[in-house]
Amino acid sequence: MKHHWQVLSFTEFTLEQLYAVLRLRQQVFVVEQQSIYLDLDNRDQQALHMLCTLDDQLLAYQRMLPPGLSYPESAMGRIVVSPTARGLQMGKQLVQRGIAFNRETWPASDIRINAQLYLQVFYEQLGFVVQGDEYDEDGIPHIQMLCRAI
Repeated sequence: MKHHWQVLSFTEFTLEQLYAVLRLRQQVFVVEQQSIYLDLDNRDQQALHMLCTLDDQLLAYQRMLPPGLSYPESAMGRIVVSPTARGLQMGKQLVQRGIAFNRETWPASDIRINAQLYLQVFYEQLGFVVQGDEYDEDGIPHIQMLCRAI
């Protein structure tokens, strides 16, 4: 069983892929985390989307945003692993691949994330440093973090 990793622009999604991504984001960020927020923020159309699938099942997803869209730096967001794939180190692989992708695509740019506070140490272990103070985003404690360009 081999995981299939791919990066797609918004227009490259099949309807099935788009549905799976939106369903996973809603399943985790809205239902599981009990956070009512507007997930569709008009940034998906300009983002690049990283998916990991196994037998057409979406296991992990994130979007990468170019510099200037959300922040002066490039960004990674909507980082999510399916509940069925947890415990398989998918999150670590996903973030490492996102960092590598952003560095290759926008080499002069740092990478900014809005991390849920409980994941701060996880992201620090992958090269991110805290920027600023803790804040509330949609009822969940967050912290901005930055991974410097090499």
